Amino acid sequence: MASLFDTLQAGASRNSISLRTDAAKNWFKKEVKKLGAVTPKKVMKDEALDPASKYVAGNMYMYFYDPKHKATLPYYDRFPLTIAVQPAPGGFYGLNLHYLSPVVRARFLDELLALAPSKVGNDTRLAKLRFNLLDGVKKFKEFKPCYKHYLNSHVKSQFVRVPMPDWEIAIFLPTEQFEKVSKDSVWRYSRKIYAEA
Repeated sequence: MASLFDTLQAGASRNSISLRTDAAKNWFKKEVKKLGAVTPKKVMKDEALDPASKYVAGNMYMYFYDPKHKATLPYYDRFPLTIAVQPAPGGFYGLNLHYLSPVVRARFLDELLALAPSKVGNDTRLAKLRFNLLDGVKKFKEFKPCYKHYLNSHVKSQFVRVPMPDWEIAIFLPTEQFEKVSKDSVWRYSRKIYAEA
């Protein structure tokens, strides 16, 4: 089966779309809508993603998650799209971008990527991003609703790493799996949180 990430990247290239531009955001958003049903299980099997047994700070991951305190949480995401930030007791802290609407995700991702230099290879940019995430992320108000503590024992699948060139596609995939409330309600609650920051 062809990778949806590779298909979208190839389409952007054919249409002379430069990544990390407003044109790219608009193009990916429109093209993802045309894909129809995009399920987490399907995305987890995409050959463009890299299976991983553990997280590394600064990388973006998808995985299934069953929160320890789900009975008392007002809502939660069963399929996080997370940029790992740092170790935490029993697991790690990460930025689950699903807690932001796709348009806000795109803006926040641009702010995060600005923490890394732009004129070096992806590996070097990612290393610089890892270094800067710890101190830099908290200056952006959007981090508040999506900064979460994930417990390793409650991760219910392997991690799949999203390569940095595919981050811009991943943020527009409709794979959020919120429980208890709708995604629109979550995004409204998040807007209230970061508007008051």
